[in-house]
Amino acid sequence: MKKIALFVTALTLTVCSFAQKKADEVAKFKVETIDMGKIKQDVPATAVFEVTNISKEPLIIEQANPTCGCTIGDYTKEPIAPGKSGVIKATYNAKNLNAFEKHLTVKFAGADDMKSITIKGEVLSAEDFAKVAPAAPAMSVATEDKMKEDVVPAKKSGTRAVKKTTQKTLKP
Repeated sequence: MKKIALFVTALTLTVCSFAQKKADEVAKFKVETIDMGKIKQDVPATAVFEVTNISKEPLIIEQANPTCGCTIGDYTKEPIAPGKSGVIKATYNAKNLNAFEKHLTVKFAGADDMKSITIKGEVLSAEDFAKVAPAAPAMSVATEDKMKEDVVPAKKSGTRAVKKTTQKTLKP
């Protein structure tokens, strides 16, 4: 009887020590879906997902695979320390017109399930994009040394940094 009890205890401890965690127990995404809004056809757009390690051990992203060939995934390769964040980038090639919704499957080391993250938006032709894109102010006189460029951080729901041009005009 003692042998059976010892065997059951040893088996239980072994199984428990190899039990894997769920992805939601080791990592938390700031957002799981990013709406990229309206993007111009043939101009690739990149969404950046922030993932935070909520476990007590370093987090390793094993893979971040897109579900189709029109999207490229890249991610933080080095281990992410507890409490720190890494990124997963999804670049959509924007070849086809119309709305899109693409998924990436993310696998973390030590987690037995995968997490799905999503990018979505609408690809417009150059003509249609020009109609909805903010129009640039008309410049009377502009030279390269009179121009100043600032980078505006991406909106939370968007993903791309936008260059904002400030101009100086010469008075006649």
